Amino acid sequence: MPSSRTGRPPVQRTVRRPAAPRTVRDNPVRRLHTRAKKAWDRPLTAYYLILGGSLLITVLGLVMVYSASQIKALQMSLPGSYFFRKQLLAAAIGAGLLLLASRMPVKLHRALAYPILAGAVFLMALVQVPGIGMAVNGNQNWISLGGSFQIQPSEFGKLALVLWGADLLARKQDKKLLSQWKHMLVPLVPVAFMLLGLIMLGGDMGTAIILTAILFGLLWLAGAPTRLFVGVLSIAGLIGLILIKTSPNRMARLACIGATEPRSAGADCWQAVHGIYALASGGIFGSGLGASVEKWGQLPEAHTDFIFAVTGEELGLAGTLSVLALFAALGYAGIRVAGRTEDPFVRYAAGGVTTWVTAQAVINIGAVLGLLPIAGVPLPLFSYGGSALLPTMFAIGLLIAFARDEPAARAALAMRQPRFGRKRGAGGSARTREPRRWNTMRRRASAARTSGER
Repeated sequence: MPSSRTGRPPVQRTVRRPAAPRTVRDNPVRRLHTRAKKAWDRPLTAYYLILGGSLLITVLGLVMVYSASQIKALQMSLPGSYFFRKQLLAAAIGAGLLLLASRMPVKLHRALAYPILAGAVFLMALVQVPGIGMAVNGNQNWISLGGSFQIQPSEFGKLALVLWGADLLARKQDKKLLSQWKHMLVPLVPVAFMLLGLIMLGGDMGTAIILTAILFGLLWLAGAPTRLFVGVLSIAGLIGLILIKTSPNRMARLACIGATEPRSAGADCWQAVHGIYALASGGIFGSGLGASVEKWGQLPEAHTDFIFAVTGEELGLAGTLSVLALFAALGYAGIRVAGRTEDPFVRYAAGGVTTWVTAQAVINIGAVLGLLPIAGVPLPLFSYGGSALLPTMFAIGLLIAFARDEPAARAALAMRQPRFGRKRGAGGSARTREPRRWNTMRRRASAARTSGER
């Protein structure tokens, strides 16, 4: 070993390795945000949001219908669970319709568009026949089925317009005709105006507003020019203004916006004001389930149009925010399904259903909060009423079917098939069969990724 100048052996210096970077502690909020974003972008997120959100809204609605309708039933000398049992029967039938719609292929949905439209128009015209149609709360829009069962055909008109309008616009888009404004408006707008005319013959302006919102939603998805969109909106607004001005009842409802006294601006605002009283007395967590005071005759239509007010009184701000969050999740999922599909019919139908449910929820809740006039429309999936519940649950089944039909969602659902549902004796051992099964799943997943879906 060579020596140094001093005669001492040289000191071997150890090579210093670069210091490892210090691990920075992850921010819990950032970590939670990352996990939530990954879960939000999964293929089955929209499917679970639609299925879970609609079921939770329906179940919570059943609970609140039972709580809000007891006093009304006893005042009518009926059992306390009378309205709840009718709503439960409608929910059971609606669940069957939801399951049926969620399993039907898209082609069958398109084939049902014209029969549903023809049936809805026939029933809506039948309402105006004396002896068949009946009036409820001043609106001639009901047909008696015998006994205590009634049907409101205008509710099925919403579903008919969504399916028929989506099929019409999809066929015109395939033929590249939507660039011409005549093909975009005809015959969609005339048929929609025919439905609106049949509804307004009975005086139900609330349902007419929802139908108008569906029409504008379809035109917006079809890419209507701004001038065309504003023109149709102006015509509809002018007709609506004339209908409001010529009706003292509608003018009185308009005067009750923001009212704080039962007699405000010369109008009878009893229902609107007591809805605010119910929400104000609920506090943060409410007075408890079944402990509402306003439902004891002070608040009219407590189990139908103003069930959200009873929910706020009994479940408080926490309950009302939960309902709003469920509707927001349902609306987001519908928009996501409409935005990620390449099928024009699915896009128009999903957008129409989402517009229908969200617009009706906004109008109902806005009326309860005193921000909008009372339109007399129920809260979707929540309020009492089988005529409104059945077509709405069928429409939710449409969204579920569309969410399942996405390529990435189909691959994810295929990968979650049970392992023990296979027949034995197919040849080979379990060790040789297992890789073949996973290779099939990989092929499905890769095929889904190449389609541009997440």
